[in-house]
Amino acid sequence: MNLQQPNSNDATRTFNRSKSVVPCSGLCSRCIDGCRGNCEVFKASFRSREVIYPGPFGEISAGADKNYPVDYSHLNIQGYAMGAKGLPEGTEANPDTAIFPAVNTETEYGWDIKVRMKVPIFTGALGSTEIARKNWEHFAVGAAISGITLVCGENVCGIDPQLELDANRKVVKAPDMDRRIEIYKRYHEGFGEILVQMNVEDTRLGVAEYVQKKHNLETIELKWGQGAKCIGGEIKVKSLERALELQKRGYIVTPDPSNKAIQQAFKAGAIKEFERHSRLGFVSEEGFLAEVERLRKIGFKRITLKTGAYSMRELAMAIKYSSMAKIDLLTIDGAPGGTGMSPWRMMQEWGIPTFYLQSLTYEFCQKLAQKGMQIPSIAIAGGFSTEDHVFKVLAMGAPYVKAVCMGRALMIPGMVGKNIGEWIKNNDLPKTVSEFGTTPEEIFVCYAELAEKYGNEIKNMPLGAIGIYSFAQKIKVGLQQLMAGSRNFSLSTISRNDLMALTEEAAKISGIPYVMDAYRQEAEQILGV
Repeated sequence: MNLQQPNSNDATRTFNRSKSVVPCSGLCSRCIDGCRGNCEVFKASFRSREVIYPGPFGEISAGADKNYPVDYSHLNIQGYAMGAKGLPEGTEANPDTAIFPAVNTETEYGWDIKVRMKVPIFTGALGSTEIARKNWEHFAVGAAISGITLVCGENVCGIDPQLELDANRKVVKAPDMDRRIEIYKRYHEGFGEILVQMNVEDTRLGVAEYVQKKHNLETIELKWGQGAKCIGGEIKVKSLERALELQKRGYIVTPDPSNKAIQQAFKAGAIKEFERHSRLGFVSEEGFLAEVERLRKIGFKRITLKTGAYSMRELAMAIKYSSMAKIDLLTIDGAPGGTGMSPWRMMQEWGIPTFYLQSLTYEFCQKLAQKGMQIPSIAIAGGFSTEDHVFKVLAMGAPYVKAVCMGRALMIPGMVGKNIGEWIKNNDLPKTVSEFGTTPEEIFVCYAELAEKYGNEIKNMPLGAIGIYSFAQKIKVGLQQLMAGSRNFSLSTISRNDLMALTEEAAKISGIPYVMDAYRQEAEQILGV
């Protein structure tokens, strides 16, 4: 495992002065009285709680960089020289039919009324953070034209400056939520869906009732947590008036904006921002089943659940309760996670890492299935960005895992595409982009394909959306190649046998055969030994 430096990281904009650092504390071996900085202890000595978070807020997404003992790089994908599973019924397998472009990457999730996606990936929760708000059009249109699901995260209504509540403190008008849903629906073509998350505050504000009544959404998502942090969602606000407004709406705001001393410190410039926090949820079997039933009575056709990197106990609860309630999709998010607004040390040091969490998920699903319980569709989240990640997650979790939830990896293409548009407008294209051309038609490989499909409408599409579509196509084609090499021509035929563990430790944790044992029996039969 690589040595961590807990008092120095680019995310918190801190660094060690010395080249020699104590491994366990992250402090410089030689700490000098008079040092001018800038380790985390140094910076926290005058900026205090601000140093807990990566920054600058609203302009970045940050991912924890802890190097765990075992991860998905400890698995490799099996390749075969014969066979072809999953070709269309009636198709004879031969070199002319079993070609990688023939691989079907479509997936579906749901209990009764299923949702299809063109590629087995979907976005992480894009909620009340500033980076989600200001890039929403790029993210939403990109997901819609890519045929994948878009998750609108928690607290979107609660932080809307134009939010209107009735006498019972329930939402009657939420313009930003309206905008988000309508943008996705404008380009939605039957693949994927938009689903809205709910936490404690969203439930109290009546967000489910609002989006069902006004927008006729078919799906709502309950949220227990995420892989980046074990506390509720957070954002930062930079005005005292805004902090007081959010406090009045029922949010936890720190430092307390109603405190006179805090107000004086803000006016003096010592305090420059406030944090808005959500409340911790409390889960019980009875309460969860009752809430699912309540949401179905409101009119939702599908209920999904997002849970985080909690202990083994909470994972068992999530899987069993989801089976009992017939949850349509259970997304399990492992540590370390990545977000624009989570405590940095919490992202680094909290929760069960994704590889271990998915291994436990498969074990628990098997045990419930053996008892006759039906397992809900499952998605795994927590640090994925490439097609080999997708294959490994689907194979390791087969037959229960249907998709991979990608957070930052699906945000980055939206921001890149948006910025390319700005660079073109300002005649400021970096060499990394300008080597391919100076217009969208030249720069984006998929532009002509989309122009043929959408005609002049492509001029109305934000370039960030084309960025996301381009990324999704890369995942699709790369996945097709990996699947063809393992002789799987549809996602449903991928199995755990298509993986090998490169270390005995990875084999022990995951149950995937060690490389020196995988297919040994078949090999020895061929050898006649």
